Amino acid sequence: ALWRSEAALPPYKRVVLADDRTPADEAYRLASEGTALLWQGDFQNAKHLLQALTRRLDRTSAKRKPARAPAPSATGSLTPAAQAFHQHRQQQGRRAQILGMVLIPFNADHSIPLRRAPDARQACLEAYGPGTEPYVASLRELLGVIGAHEWRKKGVAIPALKANIHTHYGVFSPLRGEYIDLVAQAPFPAHADLAFDIGTGTGVLAAVLARRGVARVVGTDQSDRALACAQDNLTRLQLQDQVALQKVDLFPEGQAALVVCNPPWVPARPTSPVEYAVYDPDSAMLRGFLSGLTAHLRPGGEGWLIISDLAEHLGLRSREQLLQWITDAGLKVVGRLDARPKHPKSTDPSDPLHRARAAEITSLWRLSAA
Repeated sequence: ALWRSEAALPPYKRVVLADDRTPADEAYRLASEGTALLWQGDFQNAKHLLQALTRRLDRTSAKRKPARAPAPSATGSLTPAAQAFHQHRQQQGRRAQILGMVLIPFNADHSIPLRRAPDARQACLEAYGPGTEPYVASLRELLGVIGAHEWRKKGVAIPALKANIHTHYGVFSPLRGEYIDLVAQAPFPAHADLAFDIGTGTGVLAAVLARRGVARVVGTDQSDRALACAQDNLTRLQLQDQVALQKVDLFPEGQAALVVCNPPWVPARPTSPVEYAVYDPDSAMLRGFLSGLTAHLRPGGEGWLIISDLAEHLGLRSREQLLQWITDAGLKVVGRLDARPKHPKSTDPSDPLHRARAAEITSLWRLSAA
């Protein structure tokens, strides 16, 4: 069978058959040792097994010796916050690895040949495209595909648009609305008849700019999924004639009065495609946006950088470094709007990164040529 993994994991070297008779302790031992379990029993029992593995992980995570953090950079040792972040990421990675060891067979049409299996054909079609041959994927990934399908149908309410944004599988959902509200409130530069939305994703910021009266918006992205998602949303909002989409790296050709970018906020390595919307290795997209901005701004135009200071509270990037990048790019700060996040993790003391999340502020930096 074809092996399918959205996280681009290679096929497992060791796979055993498992079914309703497989004890959870045995499954946990095998998964912990790197052996995957190809499920042959009742589908609902496979979900029960995944829950049992989760409980065992929860029980052992507190006892496990913290993973070793990456070596300090040349600029100095890691801060306690940075160490906590890296240990949290490593624990998340181990958790995902073990839970991803329960595998499910699929037919070529995305149907699942197991007792009491759901009809996930439409969800898999949206995520994977048309099937050509039988394949195997992890149960955990399948549950994510089904969840994304339900979110896509329901949509996420965006007060600034008075409408819902529908997120496709593999595209980051605009559940955190404070950055959207900042774009909806910030004062436009003069003659803002053309705007660029760099890394458009779902198209939500491009839609907000268009609804605010920008005559022409160009949204860019490198992801085919994101561009398809943005086109779907813009069509639903009847903004398809006002917003054009392009598959390019960062900037389209030309100059605009307003260039908006909401890059990934945390300089760390992503472990799955959707995480590229959160983690930006070495702040590459952020630095690319800043360094190329002046060449794509009209005289008197502004660049809006929407970014959280979470990385600063985690000790992964300093405010001084961000300001230096802005200066080095020939830019100056002409204004800033701030908002505090309202998502549940910001008020959850049990979250390993609670202290950093509680102090986090999301900002819209208004930049112009120096």
